[in-house]
Amino acid sequence: QLQPVESGGGSVQPGGSLRLSCAVSGFPLESYDIGWFRQAPGKQREGVSCMVSIDGSTHYAGSVKGRFTISRDNGKNVVYLHMNSLKPEDTAVYYCAARDSTSYSGRYCTMISEYGYWGQGTQVTVSS
Repeated sequence: QLQPVESGGGSVQPGGSLRLSCAVSGFPLESYDIGWFRQAPGKQREGVSCMVSIDGSTHYAGSVKGRFTISRDNGKNVVYLHMNSLKPEDTAVYYCAARDSTSYSGRYCTMISEYGYWGQGTQVTVSS
């Protein structure tokens, strides 16, 4: 069973940076598309960023575009979410999720319902 594991969350002041990591063990990362999602208290889980494995295409939510960057290291089986210029509204639990890249070939990577493998989440708090 594929199990993503997130790390790198924490508390930071507005304007600060964090790098989240999503480690995937036991399966080749290049066989999966990876998405980052977040859920703030009292709100629905929303997409933040995702990357399609086959062609490396990426997607960012409008609220994070220009501030967050998704990258992957297939050799280390890790996907990163680099978060810069953090704002208080970025405070949430961040989840990494994976979907089979072959099954969803040619589709955008933004549909949360297409991700079958989820991590436990890591808390990000942006506060002064």
